[in-house]
Amino acid sequence: MEPLLISTAVVAIAEIGDKTQLLAIVLAAKFKRPVPIILGILVATLANHALAAAAGFWIARWLTGPIFQIVVGAAFLAMAAWALIPDKDDEGAASRSVGGVFLTTLVAFFIVEIGDKTQIATSLLAARFEMVALVTLGTTLGMMIANVPAVLLGEAATKVVPLTYVRMGAAAIFAVIGAWVLLAGLGVLN
Repeated sequence: MEPLLISTAVVAIAEIGDKTQLLAIVLAAKFKRPVPIILGILVATLANHALAAAAGFWIARWLTGPIFQIVVGAAFLAMAAWALIPDKDDEGAASRSVGGVFLTTLVAFFIVEIGDKTQIATSLLAARFEMVALVTLGTTLGMMIANVPAVLLGEAATKVVPLTYVRMGAAAIFAVIGAWVLLAGLGVLN
């Protein structure tokens, strides 16, 4: 259960204010049809994060021991720094597909999520826990926790919690996980 809960929490917090959440707001404002948008987000996230988790798991199988833990810990610390950088709205992503609202959302979310911090976090979490299914479910649940309110509430969702504080919280979580893994790799926590 730990991989599921940690993955959910990390991504739910990291996703607030992220470009994909801003994309959800743009799609909701443009199409005003929340159900196909939410379903598009769900399918795109499951596919994207399953691939990311599988990659992280596979890499973890090749690299083992303290060096791997140090690399993963350092990557989480880099994620902490990255979480402090605000994302920009990618309005052009919504026009990449000519299909319906669902297909537009699916394609836009899948593409925009490539290389995003939540996708990288998914790979790192899968490498850390070596549980592809639980990490994928957790990170997808985290994305839905952050994005469903954004779709339903539109722009009002970004006014509830100042994004600066959310980014700082996400950075702190990534830093704690990174330090924990790094210290374990160095043998300090054994």
